[in-house]
Amino acid sequence: MRRRPPGNPRSWQRTNYADRPVSLLAGPAVAFGSAAAVLPAAPAASLAVAAAAVCGRYDDLRGDHRRGFRAHLGALRDGEVTSGAVKLFGIGAASLIAGALLKDKPLDKVLAGVVIAGTAHLVNLVDVRPGRAGLLVLGISAPGLLRGSLAAAPMGAVAALLGEDLGEETMLGDTGAHALGAAVGSAVAAANGRLGLAAHAGALVAAAAWGERAASA
Repeated sequence: MRRRPPGNPRSWQRTNYADRPVSLLAGPAVAFGSAAAVLPAAPAASLAVAAAAVCGRYDDLRGDHRRGFRAHLGALRDGEVTSGAVKLFGIGAASLIAGALLKDKPLDKVLAGVVIAGTAHLVNLVDVRPGRAGLLVLGISAPGLLRGSLAAAPMGAVAALLGEDLGEETMLGDTGAHALGAAVGSAVAAANGRLGLAAHAGALVAAAAWGERAASA
């Protein structure tokens, strides 16, 4: 990707919180790595990762200063489709589809969708400083290795680029953060029964509510 950046090379350049130039190519790299790794075992998870990456890339290109669900839904009510609304509905729909394919019973399908979408949002929420999103992915995914192999996909993808992220050479952007979150969420959804799904969903909804208050502050 560094040799042949997709599209306009300038679109993959950003300045980070410290006003240092960084590359966004880590985003599609971890998205592709995660999606390809989970595809043989769980095509539904690969679908969620790909959709999250596409919606995240749209936000990387079209995003503005507005933060929080309330701001984006307010804009939508006024007839403006923001990049945040595209992420909300795009990732939400793909997560529900993936959850429906991963689970058998109706309630479990819905809970799995909430877990996938909520984890995608959570990882993006903490991606405000170098390495935070990657370290969160490793921390959440590690226990999942005891219950299945899907968790290894986002762990391997983020581990390959964590050094460059911490060194402020690259950043995940919304593309990578949402994709990694969807991969982790899919692994959690696949490995848990109803009780585990409900517990994770409740925690993720609480985290989203906290993030909404922080964005509105």
